[in-house]
Amino acid sequence: MASKSLSSFDFQALQAKLQSQFSELDPRDPAAWPPLPRYGLFLITALLVIVVLWFLWLSGSQDELQAEQAKEVKLREDYKSKLTKAVNLDVLKKQREQVQQYVTQLEKQLPSKAEMDALLSDINQAGLGRSLQFDLFRPGQVAVKEYYAELPIALKVTGRYHDIGAFASDIANLSRIVTLNNLSILPKPDGALSLEATAKTFRYLDADEVLAQKQATAPKKK
Repeated sequence: MASKSLSSFDFQALQAKLQSQFSELDPRDPAAWPPLPRYGLFLITALLVIVVLWFLWLSGSQDELQAEQAKEVKLREDYKSKLTKAVNLDVLKKQREQVQQYVTQLEKQLPSKAEMDALLSDINQAGLGRSLQFDLFRPGQVAVKEYYAELPIALKVTGRYHDIGAFASDIANLSRIVTLNNLSILPKPDGALSLEATAKTFRYLDADEVLAQKQATAPKKK
């Protein structure tokens, strides 16, 4: 019975019927196509749309993945840096205290505004104590910096070689910071030496000067 029913089914007729649905199709009017090619076109179009959207989604996901990976690397580096600081926190605190102590010592070597006259007198006495003759001792214009003021002093002294060297050493050993700059030593006809230099001394700013300096350097509001 089964073999007889199969033999009675005409495959060629079915094939011809299916082929006939794909013949003489009007590409400008797919809605008028027979069911098989119409549904086939719909299925192919749907598959193409799905494939395109899939690749677009994957592309966006890839960019997002790379951004997150870069963010992870940065976070790991920040974590390592912060971990190092946390581990060395006690050492860094001790170093900070040492630096603050050093800065405090340096500040103590800076005279105040009221002590400048005494410091100028110390420089003068250092030269006189080494039997040097002052041909020039002229304080210049005070240059106010952010945290300190600088006073240049034009010097010209005459004396023997060893006395000039001892004078330079005495200047370096003053309790306040004084530097000798632009040194020029020239011989004189009588065998003595002439030293020309610019001595620079520094003082810290008082409260009013610090406030005025901050106001001068602060950005102006528009």
